[in-house]
Amino acid sequence: MTYYNNSRGGSNILSYEIGNDFIIVEFSDFKKYKYSYQRAGSSYVEQMKQLAIQGNGLNSFINKYVKKLYDI
Repeated sequence: MTYYNNSRGGSNILSYEIGNDFIIVEFSDFKKYKYSYQRAGSSYVEQMKQLAIQGNGLNSFINKYVKKLYDI
């Protein structure tokens, strides 16, 4: 897992892991959620990857677009 920079502060994301067709996000409660092309869609997952790398906006994006679209 890669530490999430959280450049603006206030995010409850701790870390993330990027794969070819997924991203795993670890939140401050230490729960991990996997968002994949199959469930969340490739465009959303790719956007999440970019936000994770930038260290900004990932938490807001998840809450707005993919909150419940994690793999079960």
